[in-house]
Amino acid sequence: MGATETRQQIVEAADQLFYENGFEATSFADISKAVGLSRGNFYYHFKTKDEILDAVIALRIANTQAMLDEWEEAASQPAERIRSFVHILIMNKTKIMAHGCPVGTLSNELAKLDHVAKDDAVKLFILFREWLARQFIALGRKADADKLAMHVLMRSQGVATLATAFRDEDFIRREVEDIHAWLDAHCPAAAEASQPNPRQHA
Repeated sequence: MGATETRQQIVEAADQLFYENGFEATSFADISKAVGLSRGNFYYHFKTKDEILDAVIALRIANTQAMLDEWEEAASQPAERIRSFVHILIMNKTKIMAHGCPVGTLSNELAKLDHVAKDDAVKLFILFREWLARQFIALGRKADADKLAMHVLMRSQGVATLATAFRDEDFIRREVEDIHAWLDAHCPAAAEASQPNPRQHA
């Protein structure tokens, strides 16, 4: 395995451990053990845990951007793209119930630690916020697009937090349906887009 592949493996392992155990509770030894590297070989790629954290945040941002781009290509209607975001709660329900939202948990932990990378972690939320706002603009809600985007983010984070606390899958599904209903109520264009086209059934 080349140096680039090894480095990527380290970052992916650290990403998983930071999510499951937390950044502060994860040690160099934990990451090197997960990857199967000696300490010497490990230090060749990363000298400090903060360097790994920077790489993990960069990986998450790149993966999130790729996911948003995929949603853009897969759905022609902005309402369907927003629903794709909300549906993450169901797609990742098992992980969320076990460990919470990866974006929220990392941001909260780094904020509590007053870590220098806390603002970088928030960039993941900013990425979602700006993307959601663009979808609401496309739905004709330019004046309050950011407010609506923040509401969707708030709802999704609240659901993730309570899902972790209560481990209730039905709760997640009910809340996702409620967010869909909220979207239809606040954006008539979204409700129209969700209705079947009569011509398709003629």
